[in-house]
Amino acid sequence: MKFLRDRVLKGETMFGVAAQLGSALTVEMIGRAGFDWTWIDCEHGSGDYSELVHQIQVARLGDSPAVVRIAWNEPTRFKRVLDLGAAGIMVPYVNTAEEAHQAAQSMRYQPEGIRGVASSPPACGFGQGFDDYYARANDNLLTVVQIETVEGVENAERIAAVSGVDVLFVGPMDLSINMGIARQFKNADFEANLDRVVGACRKHGKVAGILTPTLDYLAPWKAKGYSFFVVGSDSTGLAKMLVDLHAKCAEMKG
Repeated sequence: MKFLRDRVLKGETMFGVAAQLGSALTVEMIGRAGFDWTWIDCEHGSGDYSELVHQIQVARLGDSPAVVRIAWNEPTRFKRVLDLGAAGIMVPYVNTAEEAHQAAQSMRYQPEGIRGVASSPPACGFGQGFDDYYARANDNLLTVVQIETVEGVENAERIAAVSGVDVLFVGPMDLSINMGIARQFKNADFEANLDRVVGACRKHGKVAGILTPTLDYLAPWKAKGYSFFVVGSDSTGLAKMLVDLHAKCAEMKG
């Protein structure tokens, strides 16, 4: 399977698109379009485990490895997703170094972590590639923790210092709401919190990531030091296309 941690940690600008509809077909579209990675959303997305099997399978066989956002920071969720062949996991709502440490532990086999071992899952080639996968997994799976609250920002340096955490990924919507300034992404205090996360990442050799509400934010946030991006989604992209298409058709009705 293809990993992407090395590219991310080298600071390469990485663009991903969210797969939120639970469809393996949109995962295939994301890969065929040439994006660096696919963000399969199992927190707010529509799919469940039965859909995730096929979504990760498509991503695993393509060129846009899957990073799966799980619903919560629970070890059992990590095991099932990683065994399917995800190249990384994103953990929502990480507020403390202790929570970040739990996530890093759940990503790794013993002795570095607490992930259970099985040779039969898809990630291991159904047993045919277990030795190679087992030898590489701890060093190559990407661990992404989300910073979505003021508490998370205040603890950003401690979170970034946790061994095994690779990316601190800001959720702009949740963070702005938690700050009491919903969707005010150009607010000076919001901008200062974005800078604080980047500073923590730079101090500890980690990577700053973020979801861009629109592409207008891409260039300025990249200039701040963010390099791991989600730049769109199948759900909102399709919905906007249909609204725009309907508006053009409505004009033709006179």
